[in-house]
Amino acid sequence: MSQRFEGTSDYVATDDLKVAVNASVALERPLLIKGEPGTGKTVLAYEVAKAMGAPLLTWHIKSTTKAHQGLYEYDAVSRLRDSQLGDERVKDVSNYIKKGKLWEAFESPVRPVLLIDEIDKADIEFPNDLLQELDRMEFYVYETGETIAAKVRPMIIITSNNEKELPDAFLRRCFFHYIRFPEEATMQAIIDVHYPGIKQKLVSEALRIFYDMRKVPGLKKKPSTSELLDWLKLLMVEDIDEKTLRERDPTKLIPPLHGALLKNEQDVHLFERLAFLARREGSGGRPGQ
Repeated sequence: MSQRFEGTSDYVATDDLKVAVNASVALERPLLIKGEPGTGKTVLAYEVAKAMGAPLLTWHIKSTTKAHQGLYEYDAVSRLRDSQLGDERVKDVSNYIKKGKLWEAFESPVRPVLLIDEIDKADIEFPNDLLQELDRMEFYVYETGETIAAKVRPMIIITSNNEKELPDAFLRRCFFHYIRFPEEATMQAIIDVHYPGIKQKLVSEALRIFYDMRKVPGLKKKPSTSELLDWLKLLMVEDIDEKTLRERDPTKLIPPLHGALLKNEQDVHLFERLAFLARREGSGGRPGQ
């Protein structure tokens, strides 16, 4: 995995993101990626693995995930049950050890990409509990008395949605990159990758509406890149053209098929209120009268 990451035909990577990936590889440090949901953090690991011809291992973190599950889990209950049944398997404790994603990564004969996805979902101690293993690239299995050391150092990509602050000791060991929300030129390139034949007039009108929506103060969840792509797909399926988007009643601020963009009732109500106020102003009344 010595080649440099330059993006792929399916993934538009900005120059600073390419620099971050290659710096992480050069420093042999985990790459910590933050950014709004829907900006392509998780997909990055898949594309890095594809671009570098590396196997990909994914560890999706939940609120209940514990760090040791990434190393291994020992199923003492099954072993006890099998011993009561006189099963021969109980003589070998390794029959009851389930390898975690870090163990799989350490055992890989070629350098893998290990994605630790949404690390901020877990308990606050989770990142600290992984420090030693990520530093030393080895861990000890108490049940079998063996040390599992990485054959080759994996490329580790860690994503976070900023739900929790990560500990300083953990941050020090990572190369950090924040994926900024794409500007229009980058977004245009992303759309071209996903929908090569799409009408540019529709795209420019949809982008104008999309970025205007993101600027509305008080939105609980701003529409993201993935939601824009869903919306464009629906506009094409329903054969809604740029004229329909442009000529819609300006007092109806919610665009057609807005369920692809707005994902909670508070934001829908916000747009409905704004439309109501726009109608009041348009008919000569002032908001608040």
